[in-house]
Amino acid sequence: MKTRSTAMITGAVVTALLVACSAMARDHSALNGTWTLIPAKSDFSGQSVVQTGTVTIGDRDGIIIVQRNFVYSGATETFFYRDITDAENNATIHTGKDPKSKTRWDHDVLKVTTTQSGAVTLESYTLAPDGDMMVSVERPEHKPITLVFERK
Repeated sequence: MKTRSTAMITGAVVTALLVACSAMARDHSALNGTWTLIPAKSDFSGQSVVQTGTVTIGDRDGIIIVQRNFVYSGATETFFYRDITDAENNATIHTGKDPKSKTRWDHDVLKVTTTQSGAVTLESYTLAPDGDMMVSVERPEHKPITLVFERK
């Protein structure tokens, strides 16, 4: 009787682990797609307000691609960033002369770390309970900002 109970408990634990692993894999693909900024829901902490913006995320075969397009208040140009990471080989993509970006998953949070002129910016992408995507941006000598996006 004890052996059967142990087997049932072991089976339940294995099933729980498989469900948890499946849920984590779903979280990664849940951010895939194109997202549109909702400025009214975002907190810019007194920094330049982004008028419009989109983020496109793709994750395929261990390669994560994050593309960002933003137009800032008063700006006459669109700022475009594209970060690509090969998770298997831990590749780093240089997006210009000086900037260097790394993209990685930290459980269910997609993190993009960009180093430029020695300053490190950290962007954390998560899925909110209401289905919106939240992006926390931490830059040196600036207050953190939170950007809110809806699926396009």
